[in-house]
Amino acid sequence: MHKWADLIEKHALEIAVLGTRDNGTHISMALKGEPLSAAATIRYYAEAADKLYGEIAPTSDGILGLIHRDPVGVVGLIVPWNFPLMIGAWKLGPALAAGNSVIIKPPESASLSTLRIAELAAEAGMPAGVLNVVTGLGQVCGEAIGLHMDIDVLAFTGSGGVGRRLMEYSAQSNLKRVYLELGGKSPNIIFADAANLDRVAKETAASIFRNAGQVCVAASRVIVQNSIRDELTEKVIAYAKSYKVGDPFDLSNSTGSIANFAQLNVIETKVNQGKEEGAKLLLGGERVNVDSGGCYFPPTIFSDVTPDMSIAKEEVFGPVLAILGFDTIEDAIKIANSTVYGLSSVVWTSNLSTAHRMVKSIKAGVVQVNCFSGADQTVPLGGVKQSGHGSDRSLHAFDKYIDLKTAWISLDPN
Repeated sequence: MHKWADLIEKHALEIAVLGTRDNGTHISMALKGEPLSAAATIRYYAEAADKLYGEIAPTSDGILGLIHRDPVGVVGLIVPWNFPLMIGAWKLGPALAAGNSVIIKPPESASLSTLRIAELAAEAGMPAGVLNVVTGLGQVCGEAIGLHMDIDVLAFTGSGGVGRRLMEYSAQSNLKRVYLELGGKSPNIIFADAANLDRVAKETAASIFRNAGQVCVAASRVIVQNSIRDELTEKVIAYAKSYKVGDPFDLSNSTGSIANFAQLNVIETKVNQGKEEGAKLLLGGERVNVDSGGCYFPPTIFSDVTPDMSIAKEEVFGPVLAILGFDTIEDAIKIANSTVYGLSSVVWTSNLSTAHRMVKSIKAGVVQVNCFSGADQTVPLGGVKQSGHGSDRSLHAFDKYIDLKTAWISLDPN
């Protein structure tokens, strides 16, 4: 695995170019977020492999209780098109380091980078049959993986609809364990006592507009205290206008394209719903660079949004920000928890008591206080509610790919 990570890093630019050609991620983000991130993740789990060991239970006299950790066997992985290598590595690393064989299905629209790192795995000495890449349509290959009787665990990142179908496949086959990360509608809660409103606005813009909003933890709902709502909105608009959308290989641009026309149509439909429901469009709202033939959509901001609007409840997976106001901390908590999702969240406040209360009260797998995307490989990423279950990253990710076996041994041979 260490050799594999070294080879991925050596070929990082080549791999990033393959990914950008597939899904339109800006090359600077693709380089750091895909091959370099994947290499770091694989190294992390390579180092962790020899830290997995069993336990001795504090059992009664005359009995020895041992807890073994065994690989589950065969793991199926299905990863999305926005960051197939980064998210794939979150699953490949612990699954392989725990001793399993893996079948990974990259997205049909963004398979090239996964195929390339599989070649590099073979070059690094990965035994034949341990890492297998299967390409094709979800309704063919994904269904085959979900229904296969010899796949013991399935881990998936993607839409809720597909996640439900995979759980049905598990029930129809061998009751394989299924772990799901299904996206979110992450709240970005800004209190009036936030220390630096310029920084808040800058990171708010980055949290939703980087990679054209095609990020599972994108903070797509700003929930801002009404006393500073107008000021914050103006600052976010100013930062949003600085984002230059265009050719992902042009380093003068800051954001690349939407991954495909199907997703572009979804974004346009959601934006039109927001207009029809009475939200006020402050910025963007229509595709740009139309003459290029590409899938480009600009930073888009809605105000006067209420929690019942589709633009505040449904995941867009695009560069679309909904701004909602609140007066009290109770209001903020209620609005934050008003969707079916619970993946990530952000809180900005200078009050330590407020921070602790929000961490406790927000129903999400991740709560970030006075920062965005500050976490690293050492902590888990997972959701609650309809954002799924099971964690990627950190040592906790091993739990998905390990079976516990108890040995209960009498020390009295008679």
